[in-house]
Amino acid sequence: MGLAKSCLLFAIAFILMVSTAPIGFLYTVVRQFLFHKTKWLTIYFIEVAIALDATGNVMMQHLLNDTLLHKNKYTYYFGNKKETISSVIGKNYLTNTLSPLGKALNNFLNAIDKGHSLNSIIYDVKAWREAEGR
Repeated sequence: MGLAKSCLLFAIAFILMVSTAPIGFLYTVVRQFLFHKTKWLTIYFIEVAIALDATGNVMMQHLLNDTLLHKNKYTYYFGNKKETISSVIGKNYLTNTLSPLGKALNNFLNAIDKGHSLNSIIYDVKAWREAEGR
């Protein structure tokens, strides 16, 4: 696919997301409150957070690779569209390839949610196994 075509598809997707996502989000929140299904909002918020996180992993891959990682043969890079930023941080934590800024971000995430980056790796494996029917 050429650069012009990929830019056009990006622009269309971006405009649709920016213009319709708030409507879909508000609709879901109101709908769940009206039908007294607020328990499902917890799942919805987590699913949306994971989707946004995976989007950030792709959109900011070069910035994140250059600022959060020490590059060597054990480095696991950002950019996989099926993976969260937290998962990549966790994998690089295990291989000791986080930069000082990467370590600070990891510590911040762990202060909010203990073991967050390592648990996100396990979450990805669980989700993959469930999708594969294992």
